[in-house]
Amino acid sequence: MSDVPDLSSDEEHFEEDEWQEMETSDMSVTCLFCPKVFPAIDESVVHCELVHGFNLSILKVRFNMDCYSYIKLINYVKTLKPSPEAIMNADKPLWNDELYLKPVDNDEWLMYDFDSVTDKSNSPKSYHANVENGLVTLSQEHFSELQRTIQKLTEQLKDSQTHLQMAKEDMGKMQNSMKCLVDGDTNNVTKLTDSCVIVDCVSKVPLECDEGYFNSYAHFGIHYDMLSDKVRTESYRDAILNNKETIKDKVVLDLGCGTGILSMFSATAGAKAVIAVDQSDVIYHAIDIIRENNLDKKIKTIKGRLEDTDLDQKVDVIVSEWMGYFLLFEGMLDSVIYARDTCLNPGGLLLPNKCTISLVANGDVDTHKKLIEFWSDVYGYKMNCMKSEVVREASVDVVPAKCIISEPCIVKDIDLYTCNTNVVNFTSPFKLTVTNDGAITSLVGYFDTIFDLPNSVSFTTGPHGTPTHWKQTVFYFRDCKEVKKGDIIEGTITCSRQKTDVRALAVQINIFGKNHKYIIS
Repeated sequence: MSDVPDLSSDEEHFEEDEWQEMETSDMSVTCLFCPKVFPAIDESVVHCELVHGFNLSILKVRFNMDCYSYIKLINYVKTLKPSPEAIMNADKPLWNDELYLKPVDNDEWLMYDFDSVTDKSNSPKSYHANVENGLVTLSQEHFSELQRTIQKLTEQLKDSQTHLQMAKEDMGKMQNSMKCLVDGDTNNVTKLTDSCVIVDCVSKVPLECDEGYFNSYAHFGIHYDMLSDKVRTESYRDAILNNKETIKDKVVLDLGCGTGILSMFSATAGAKAVIAVDQSDVIYHAIDIIRENNLDKKIKTIKGRLEDTDLDQKVDVIVSEWMGYFLLFEGMLDSVIYARDTCLNPGGLLLPNKCTISLVANGDVDTHKKLIEFWSDVYGYKMNCMKSEVVREASVDVVPAKCIISEPCIVKDIDLYTCNTNVVNFTSPFKLTVTNDGAITSLVGYFDTIFDLPNSVSFTTGPHGTPTHWKQTVFYFRDCKEVKKGDIIEGTITCSRQKTDVRALAVQINIFGKNHKYIIS
């Protein structure tokens, strides 16, 4: 297929001069507000503060600015050329629009180390006051400074009062929640009002409590793992580019866009417009990547959690790589369901649209000994109490196909067009037909993903397929169980959200007359 992007490395086309650093010996820096030129950026910053009253440290504190906000500020000033007074007197950042991330000039202002800017409010400037006949006369500058100080203190007091009120409300909710739990009144628990909210899906988690999840996707390593997973990435590529007629002239939402690869696949397939949404800071890299590939006219990027974002329009297609370990870990399916219910046009398309979860028996005795029996003799000491803790945490690992000693059994079938956020909570019986004599050391969980399209695409994360970055989820038993070829192993598996973390899972497997409990977190 000639127009399919090649995912192989293009390292051989790398040009050394792409990474040459800028020569700084002849650099000059022009003031943001007048034609005066300085030999260094620090001198220009001081000039702007002393002559024009443009104080970066005040702006940084007032608007809680980071380096990205600073870049927007500089490009805003260079684009609209506002007065320094208009900026310093603003009650909100006038440069918040994402379009100001696009550089206007390639100069030293954008290279300035904004993180080095410190709050100078702790070392206030001293002023002279005249006292005559009981009257105090202040300079205009001193009076203005006092007004700013009063305004700042008033805002701090208002914020403190707001936070105190929120804390009181949270304490009330916690007390009501605890009362519900202690009383064991399940009817009231399921009929709680806003005064006692049960957090049972991602959309009910306050964003400030969810930042840790999104921050984990702000690092290079995780995106390298995902993009270099050819099973994952090429399946999405083929599903989109081999079904161009389903994407052509459609508005596509890329939910959790990461580096923007699925957005670019969709744009290449002929989408009319693509909306790429991600709360993680990786969105800033996605902006650069999309612009580098000349797709910024078609792809719009939005930084934010979808549940807290207004798209201003419905979409025809939702594409998302939302799957986690054991399919449901991370709870991102909640966001896909939210997007489906609030953003998708009737008859719209979901990619992917079907998934299954399966179990299979593992007979890898060597790994079991390494992980479990290790604790029986640790340098001559017994640490058997550790076995239960090791077993309790489900492992994520690639299980060799040669170690599988049963047929697989599907324990959960998910249709993304009809499921709801309660899909995470399920109990399913299973039967595993043993294919080889051996000892069952664990059950292995994995998932299959299906793009039900005119040109259908699917992939598996099972041990019989090519390994993926998801690997498999391994539920170890403390003790092995001997089995013979032809045996039928029956049991039940129960999966549910952890009560303390809606993105984590609690799994129970009832097998061989015992109930085994695991966590995936």
